[in-house]
Amino acid sequence: MHTEDFLREITAIRGLSGDEGLVADFVKAQFEPLCDEVRVDSMFNVIARKKGPGPRVMFAAHMDEIGLMVVNIEEDGSLRMGQVGGVDPRILPGQRVTVFGKKKLMGVIGAKAPHLLSDEERKKNYLREDLYVDLGMDAEKVKSLVSIGDQIQLEHRYTALQNGRVSVKTADDRACVAILYDALKRLQHIHHEADLYFVATAQEEVGSRGALTSAYSVEPDYAVALDVCHADTPGAPSTRTHKQDSLVASMGPYIHPVLRQKLVDTAKDNNITLQTAVVPRYTSTDADDIGISRAGVPTALLELPLKYMHTTVEQLDLNTLKEGGRLLAQFAAAVSSSWEDELWT
Repeated sequence: MHTEDFLREITAIRGLSGDEGLVADFVKAQFEPLCDEVRVDSMFNVIARKKGPGPRVMFAAHMDEIGLMVVNIEEDGSLRMGQVGGVDPRILPGQRVTVFGKKKLMGVIGAKAPHLLSDEERKKNYLREDLYVDLGMDAEKVKSLVSIGDQIQLEHRYTALQNGRVSVKTADDRACVAILYDALKRLQHIHHEADLYFVATAQEEVGSRGALTSAYSVEPDYAVALDVCHADTPGAPSTRTHKQDSLVASMGPYIHPVLRQKLVDTAKDNNITLQTAVVPRYTSTDADDIGISRAGVPTALLELPLKYMHTTVEQLDLNTLKEGGRLLAQFAAAVSSSWEDELWT
């Protein structure tokens, strides 16, 4: 499967935090031909191993997605929504959604029309409590098909833009799972000493819970976490955004400086451009929890610049994604047993 086809398919699959079973099955099926062994654990983490005699290295990217769930059914059959992960209510009005009740139901998110708002209401943004899902059914029919707690997935629409850019939901962080897939394909033709683990983690959007448990299970010597960061966007602060055309190697107290430099050196040796991000405290990614697993794991963080994060039109550069796969494959090949002394001196 081409890397872009992998991205197109994985971003369409339902996999809200805590219920990643379907997307885990997809990742497992795609990783299996490229690895020696693949398993899905009790939290839906996908753990794929490509064996080697050297140090154990873990590459991790999360596959769960943000979304909504039903918290109340109104008298007219409208559905009130709670959130799974960080959903900004400003993106919701006018969206199409899928409600996973007794069967899959299409709906739209509605709100009071602007013409009907009071002067005071016009001054405020919509709150999630102001919004509802309309299934176009009477209340009795809705209640026969939908229950409190049913999941609501945001609209999926894969849009190919100009210059290798694509727009899609759940690029955070399934675009980085696609980087893992791309790296695995490249490693079919590259010798590596390291014992490699490619992990698609669960529940990152609600606290990196899958990263914590999978790192405990794998017990890596070193790790590289992959996530998205903010790409340059009109009006956004330039100190917090990055160009879309190259990856970002973050640095800060949660990032092991020597391991990060190994990543930077590998990029330089292979003519791969890296940008730098400064993260003064926690990174709010899987890197934070992998780094403190068991007795501690030297961890680096590689980030893919993304526009419009946590929306249904997240935008990325496909060439940058593929450069991520190339960098991971070359980094995996470069890992040596001699690194142990270098990392601690």
